[in-house]
Amino acid sequence: MQRMRCLISLRRQLPLLARLLPSSGVRCYETGEYLKTQSDHYSGTMAEVGAKIRERTGVERGYHVVPKSRKHLLEHHPKKEQLPARSMQDSYTHAILPLSVDEMARERYINHLGRVRMGRLMEELDMFAVWLCHRHINIPDLPKDVPLPYTFVTLLVDRIDFSDIENIQVNKDIEVSGFISWVGNTSMEATIYTRQLLNDKYLNVTKAVFLMVARNAINSASAPVNPLKPADAVEQKCWEESDERQRKRKATESQGVLVWPPQQHEQAIMYNLLQRTTPKDSFDLNRRALPPKCNWMEDSQRSTMMNPFPENRNAHNTIFGGFLMRQAIEISFITASIYMRGRPILMCLSDISFLQPVKVTAFLQMTAYVVYTDQSYIQVMTVAKNWQAESGEPTTTNVFYVTYKADKIVDEVLPRTYREMLWYIHGRRKLMAALNLRPDYPMPEEKEKQSNTTMTAK
Repeated sequence: MQRMRCLISLRRQLPLLARLLPSSGVRCYETGEYLKTQSDHYSGTMAEVGAKIRERTGVERGYHVVPKSRKHLLEHHPKKEQLPARSMQDSYTHAILPLSVDEMARERYINHLGRVRMGRLMEELDMFAVWLCHRHINIPDLPKDVPLPYTFVTLLVDRIDFSDIENIQVNKDIEVSGFISWVGNTSMEATIYTRQLLNDKYLNVTKAVFLMVARNAINSASAPVNPLKPADAVEQKCWEESDERQRKRKATESQGVLVWPPQQHEQAIMYNLLQRTTPKDSFDLNRRALPPKCNWMEDSQRSTMMNPFPENRNAHNTIFGGFLMRQAIEISFITASIYMRGRPILMCLSDISFLQPVKVTAFLQMTAYVVYTDQSYIQVMTVAKNWQAESGEPTTTNVFYVTYKADKIVDEVLPRTYREMLWYIHGRRKLMAALNLRPDYPMPEEKEKQSNTTMTAK
């Protein structure tokens, strides 16, 4: 009981703790600024970036039910030892979204409040991550007239942090920059920033970390990538941080709520939820009571079906990841808005897993749930399913976790079933991770003991 009181007490302190904790992306922004002084490479507008990708891969414009074969490029597939080491400076580049001069772009990017559509920006980030992979790969023996014999696939998005998005102007250019910050045998981590120049000062908008996978020209097997060799101490530090991130990712990738059971402190939370929602005058566990200022999780669900079209495809006639991220953000925003009866601010998009490709011939279902709330924070889980008309069977292709912040204390979401209770715990873990907080809420008495031990040791 004492532990539960501590949990509730610290729950009230969550917004303050989130403000006091240092941002995990501060040093990464500094690395990006440093690399710009070392390699001020400019890739043009984002439309020009897309054109360069098509040119380098030899992809023709226009939709074909059967894409043009790239099998002939397999003979140019390099071996690992043929690929020279690259630095972060080699892949660094920046491009712009010319919102100040391109009226058509402004129309695509503006929302009903006159602000920038963050979902649209996600499409650009996904394409830019592919472009960074192109810039990192260097095959010295590849003839100049031969397209790059590679395919780059978004494996996952580690997280995208948003800041000051309510202050972004839709009539000002947005700069997109980034570099390859880590590589494995066939994978590459792309770190991307967006910012906007306002009143002679740059406003940081997003910081994103993508994990990309290199495949051969026909996407039938993995492909080796150039090793990454830090050029100086700044790049070395960034590499070490990225390498640590990879280790943490591998350590936690199997910690889903259906695989990693609730821990002791989470079991205490679950028992408290059961007590709060079970009538005191009844022994019927199937009868649940909703406390004041609370909502059942099942009532937060919002779902939509859509038919993706070829304009949203990649070279292999599958829907590209940026489109899926945009749809996930937009339905999660709708879900969070209806739940809080207002307009929340997007804070973080995390742990996006691309489990299966979505074919251009399939139907796409997006379903969003509010799985956890805490004070003014709302954690939404969005699940994407791929429906084939011929079989009528759905396949889960993506899971997105989106964190929002309201301008008021929101009603608490509560689970009604045991399965929902597991999603509640899962959502709590995701919110704690988004805010860089320990999932077990460090207990005040534990902090005091640690402090006393340190003082005694001195």
